[in-house]
Amino acid sequence: MLEEKLMLYLEIHQMAKRNFSVSRIAKQFKISRTTVYKYLDMTFEEAQQSFGEGMKKTKKLDQYLDWILAWLQEYPHLSAAQIKDWLLEKFPHLQVGDSTVRLYIQQVREKYQIEKIVKVRHYEAIPQQPMGKQLQVDWGETKQKTVEKKEVKLYFIAFVLAHSRYKYMEWQDRPFTTQDAIRCHENAFRHYGGKTEEIVYDQDHLLTVSENAGEIILTAAFQAYVKERKFRVHLCRKADPESKGMIENVVKYIKGNFADSRVFKDIEDWNERASQWLVRTGNHNVHHTIKKRPDEVFLLEKQHLHPVSPLLSKESTIGSSISRNVNKDNTIRFESNRYSVPIGTYKANGDNKVFIQITGLHQDTLIIRNSKNDEILAKHVISKEKGILVKNRSHSRDRSKGIEVLKSSIVAAFENVENANEYLDEVLNRYPRYRRDQLEIFRSIAQNEPNWIEQALEKCRKENLYSANDFRDIVYYLKKLAHEKSTLAAEPKNVFTKRKSVYPIAKRSLNAYTSILGGNKS
Repeated sequence: MLEEKLMLYLEIHQMAKRNFSVSRIAKQFKISRTTVYKYLDMTFEEAQQSFGEGMKKTKKLDQYLDWILAWLQEYPHLSAAQIKDWLLEKFPHLQVGDSTVRLYIQQVREKYQIEKIVKVRHYEAIPQQPMGKQLQVDWGETKQKTVEKKEVKLYFIAFVLAHSRYKYMEWQDRPFTTQDAIRCHENAFRHYGGKTEEIVYDQDHLLTVSENAGEIILTAAFQAYVKERKFRVHLCRKADPESKGMIENVVKYIKGNFADSRVFKDIEDWNERASQWLVRTGNHNVHHTIKKRPDEVFLLEKQHLHPVSPLLSKESTIGSSISRNVNKDNTIRFESNRYSVPIGTYKANGDNKVFIQITGLHQDTLIIRNSKNDEILAKHVISKEKGILVKNRSHSRDRSKGIEVLKSSIVAAFENVENANEYLDEVLNRYPRYRRDQLEIFRSIAQNEPNWIEQALEKCRKENLYSANDFRDIVYYLKKLAHEKSTLAAEPKNVFTKRKSVYPIAKRSLNAYTSILGGNKS
């Protein structure tokens, strides 16, 4: 190291004698101009002394060398991250970076010839599963950048058929619950067109309470679901990668290929793009193990899946109904499409959950209810297309009355029709995008407070208040003012005499009353 620095020092001085600029020298040796100036200002003797002291400079972790050396000699497989953790455990006030520890450990290993022993795990090849035999399920999470340059945490559930490697996934912007898991299972069964004999899971708290010597204890909700759908549950034991390695690879594939560097807009858009990715890449690319395309092999495996009933029984729907949330545009999402519900179903501060059923001779009808056993909100024919809006005309606003018809009905409520017509025209000109909203407020006031609209019209025109909200406020103000006057007039004449015994009235001087009334003492 000393020789290399001295050689660099000599070469820099040689180029400087040949009239090369500092910028050219820095570019030649890929160093900063500050370093070039520093070397040029040194004599050869100063450089030798400076570089020699630098080589002898103590390092931050030298004082912990005995501990580090003892750990490495006893446990050669230890990583730099583990050694850092042990150092922090023994010396809590130590502040050191990961790269500093990693470089120091590397130098210690080289100096003391301590080779890192890598623990090699031996895996057993698993035979190819028969068609329709097994489905594997696991969960994952990622952090994504949003269009607003922020970061959001997303959660997903992944499914893969063990024979064809045909995949399915769903995403959420919140952690999964057992009910979410059940809903996604139902969606996966519809996506696959059936279910397998066995489903493999990791030991997950969403589904299991414990595994008691092989006797699996499931959560109550999931136990009811398994009993209804009649499939066998296989829980992977700890340190058993062969059992679930397939789904773990799928989770990594989803994270590394689909989610990596993808920008998040909203959860509906994200799920839509996930579905498109499965068709385009996830299930279309040749699988490196089976050397075939999963979507092609799936066409054969699909024939071996067990059919599932279109709707869970009433008993199991108590804890596991298929639900959807109503979006702001009064639609729900189902299999990559949007289906309408009546205007007003969405509530800004209420429960927007609805429940769906798949019915019909060919399982082609979607029924939407606002509770598990309530009336039907909407009924649609399930579309085979993707990314479209399926809308019932009756779910739109009532447009039988045009803006002019609505305005005419409001004007008719006024005595001074001409003034009312001019006033409403001006309001509509000022709020062109909210004409119907403005007129609806006027109609409500005209129907509920007809005694005050004439005075309110005169007041609003006089004060230049052209807004339905201002008109409504003036109506309420006039009504309140009239009520206060009538209450005051109804009070007994000796009210002040009666109050005197309870609330003594303080006597004021003539000057005080004159000041209050704004007059002058004569």
